[in-house]
Amino acid sequence: MQLLNTDIKNKVLDSMMQIIESRKDEILEANKKDLEAFNRDDQALYDRLVVNDAKISGMIQAIKEVRDQEDPVSQEISNTTLESGLKIINKTAPFGTIMIIYESRPDVTIEAAVLAFKANNKILLKGGKEAYLSNVVLVDCWKQALRENDLDESWITMLQMNREETQAFLKNPDQPLDLIVPRGGERLIGFVKEHAKCAVLVSGRGNNFLYVHPKADWAKTIEVIINAKTDKISGCNALDKVLVDKNIADYEVKIKELDEILKAKGVEVLADEASKEVLSENAVIPNEDTWYEEFLAMKIVLGAVDSIDEAMEKINTYSGGHSSAIMTTDKEAATTFMENIDTAAVYHNASTRFTDGGQMGVGAELAISTDKLHHRGPLGLKQLVTNKYYVFGDGHVRV
Repeated sequence: MQLLNTDIKNKVLDSMMQIIESRKDEILEANKKDLEAFNRDDQALYDRLVVNDAKISGMIQAIKEVRDQEDPVSQEISNTTLESGLKIINKTAPFGTIMIIYESRPDVTIEAAVLAFKANNKILLKGGKEAYLSNVVLVDCWKQALRENDLDESWITMLQMNREETQAFLKNPDQPLDLIVPRGGERLIGFVKEHAKCAVLVSGRGNNFLYVHPKADWAKTIEVIINAKTDKISGCNALDKVLVDKNIADYEVKIKELDEILKAKGVEVLADEASKEVLSENAVIPNEDTWYEEFLAMKIVLGAVDSIDEAMEKINTYSGGHSSAIMTTDKEAATTFMENIDTAAVYHNASTRFTDGGQMGVGAELAISTDKLHHRGPLGLKQLVTNKYYVFGDGHVRV
């Protein structure tokens, strides 16, 4: 694969910003047709499908942020000269070809691809059928930007395949494929992991927990829970489960108050067996599978625990490995929780909605990785490279 210099990559991104602005009406019209054809039964998927002026401005801003960031390719990681005289330099290098499989969200066609391109990777985009018309126009914007800068259009490719064709491609790709990033729900991730023959970087699944410690500031707790649950239900960083410690002062009064506030906000509140003792009118979770479920809806579970240890065990058993939070004024308890919880991001007295590249200072992101190999958390520009060792000798042989 050709290694592009930083100037030419940035020129392509400059072109992209101008092209998206100039073709805004065309993009909005295509998205309008996608929205009209969409069945709104899945509100979260519908929300992700919407492209409006704000979304387009966000695309342009994401491109600008990536354009202004340092090129992550060929950056020196280490430089060592051994006693033998061998000089070993470790540098960052492109993955090669990255396939991004995603549901809805036409903005991924811009924001994910711009990161992969700046990191000198060829991009294969497999969007959902619900965003087909939007993606056609956005990919054509990419093609136009590449042509304007005398680059091969194959740097960005939109794959148009049904489920069976996608399965066949994953098993036996007709071109080199180095990394697949599925962005979507549990079924999509499972499908890709089952059939892919190359590395798969798992991302996007939430099922986030918040634990209310006995020493929590209750007013702040209410505010954080409402924000984490209702600010954006389609976000993978939205809150799904709340565990209230029974040892908090006025436990029954507080959990009832939280239940009432959530319901007033339009949230369906399920109880577990422990909280049902107080929330007698609430439906109880149907089975254990609910603890594993990411809702992506105005729905939450209010559970009760007897200790921080029980809370940590439950979170580590059921969470999606994305984000978790503790509400407490006890710094020692917060430290214990944060050090023992096994998620990509863990919060003390803050909403899980901050697990986002822009909010965490990473900038535009490809995804939120819940894998432990390579990188965990927001996948920004610096994380879309691998590494290569350059070894310099003078007729050295191993003895």
